[in-house]
Amino acid sequence: MTMQRDVHDELRARLHEAAEAHQPNRERILARIERGMAGQERTDHRATRPLLWGWARIASATAAVAGMLAVGGYAVASAVKDDTPPQQTVAVSPAPVESPDATSRPPASPKATTTTSGGAQEPDEPSDPPARTEQSTPSAPPAADLLPVLDDTEDGPLWSDGSVDPHSNDFWAQSNITLKTSGQLTALTVQVRIAQTGGVSSTGAWRSLPEDDFDFTVVERDGFLVYTWVLKEGRTVPKGEWVFAGQYDHDRGGRDAKDDSYTIKVTSDGRESSVGGDFAAQDDDEGDS
Repeated sequence: MTMQRDVHDELRARLHEAAEAHQPNRERILARIERGMAGQERTDHRATRPLLWGWARIASATAAVAGMLAVGGYAVASAVKDDTPPQQTVAVSPAPVESPDATSRPPASPKATTTTSGGAQEPDEPSDPPARTEQSTPSAPPAADLLPVLDDTEDGPLWSDGSVDPHSNDFWAQSNITLKTSGQLTALTVQVRIAQTGGVSSTGAWRSLPEDDFDFTVVERDGFLVYTWVLKEGRTVPKGEWVFAGQYDHDRGGRDAKDDSYTIKVTSDGRESSVGGDFAAQDDDEGDS
């Protein structure tokens, strides 16, 4: 492509030079015209030629001059005209057309998300529903055996109490177990049994001690919903007051918790202790407050 352009440039330059070098001989042309006109006055034998012949010679000379100028002008115009490349056309693909039923399709359903939590919750924190709960998973250890039902809230370093949370309602409830210990515990099992009074199903659980310190299970057994927390081997519970809570749905209306119970079994200073009891009815708690 570059070589072809160089050839064109060289040809254009030579034509420019030829056009500029061409100089019509004006004097010679005028002399011929004058001779033609003077021929009319001659008296020799050429004077007898018709006048028309003289004018024909003038016209021929003029035409010759005009032709030479036209040829020269055409050559110059051909040399200096732009070397414009031919126009090109580009095929453009048509814009995509949306399927007619694209706007009638329903939006994709949002993916379900599962929230897991296990942070501690203070006993006086609202529980309708709790923001942080722990759930039994398929990888959880097998459910512990049912502990015997006790009716003794104090034993050795232990003191305990069971109550239905005041934030419970006609469809949902929470049963709280408060544990106090005056010494460090090296073993601890807390078990809550909620009687199946109709529509009872677990909605979660929580404890004020670290979640990672316990194995937790919730199962249905012998007409009860059973929540069990077992302190992991090598973990300890310092002295203080701690809360465990089980949460559940139930049939609409005031639920009777008279058949519910809890049992706590611990080891402290190498000695085993156990406490347990039942849950005060929700109406009784509201009357006390």
